[in-house]
Amino acid sequence: MQLVLLPLALLGLWALARAAGKVLLIFVVAAVIALILNPAVAFLQRSRLPRGLAVLAVYLAFFLTLAGIGILLANPISNQVKTFTNNLPTIRNEANKRIASLQRSLDKQGIHLHLVKQGQTALQSIEGKITKSAGKLVSFGGALLTEVANAIFDLVLVFVLSVYMLLYGQRIGALVRRVMPDGDGTRADDFPYLVQRAVTRYVGGQLLFSIVMGASAGLALYLFGVTGVFPDGRKYGLAFGVFYGVMELVPYVGPILGAVPPVLVALFTDPIVALWVVLLFIALQQLEGHVVAPQVFGHTLRINPLLVIFALLIGLQLYGVIGALVALPIAAVLRETTVYLQRHLTLERWERSPRPML
Repeated sequence: MQLVLLPLALLGLWALARAAGKVLLIFVVAAVIALILNPAVAFLQRSRLPRGLAVLAVYLAFFLTLAGIGILLANPISNQVKTFTNNLPTIRNEANKRIASLQRSLDKQGIHLHLVKQGQTALQSIEGKITKSAGKLVSFGGALLTEVANAIFDLVLVFVLSVYMLLYGQRIGALVRRVMPDGDGTRADDFPYLVQRAVTRYVGGQLLFSIVMGASAGLALYLFGVTGVFPDGRKYGLAFGVFYGVMELVPYVGPILGAVPPVLVALFTDPIVALWVVLLFIALQQLEGHVVAPQVFGHTLRINPLLVIFALLIGLQLYGVIGALVALPIAAVLRETTVYLQRHLTLERWERSPRPML
């Protein structure tokens, strides 16, 4: 059984998951959302509110909270982006003056590189691209809404499935308890509760991590602006910090994408300023990798860092960025499942064949 059927069952599950493709991803995303919101639904149920009304109330509160955060951040971020867009001609002229000054210095040394023409062309190209995409830089939420509009059917499916999972959450939990080995009857040894706690801890840790890194980036850029190292950091620190914090939710490429806007703005000012900004974000990423991430995720996922990297790579390979986003919650659930089965499931010991006599 263990030698043949167990490996075949695992291979069959893997083949089924690969064949399901996008359908499986939609169900997984819906399940993660349901697990995140289920504690709030259970809390409302304790006040004798019917489960259907509790689910409705939680979803209304969820969407109202997102809308409130968007309204609070939209005006200051929009104003900063508009100010930056209006200042682009001035920034471009200052950069052109610096390039012309460098060109004169090189000409005196007998070095003819014709920097002025190439520099003006490059600056105009960058300015045009930034001006056209200024609306997209108002907030990452706008870009997300555009992507959601292109995949509205998937969003509706995820929403409907998560609602049904919440409505039938108690029945699903009872079914899982019947399938899994019996626990000791306490909440600390209840498999559905352990799974929900693992996902909730991951989400809480990820949000805390994103807030810490976004606030650190915004504050550091503001201090650069106050001290004169990066003057525009004082004006756009809030927008850059929010964008960097949101990008931290995206594995791998998020921190790099989050650093792009301030580095581009610094390039308009001075290459030396851009170098200081790049060094700042390198320092932030070192702080992220060696201090913040171990402290935050060490108490949430409780997974070996090598397994975390492996899970992210598998998710990215199978389903792209969305796969990488749900890889760690799935890894946390698999960890809890493995630990639970180790406590309650005993497999037959593998027989050792005797060594041949020489």
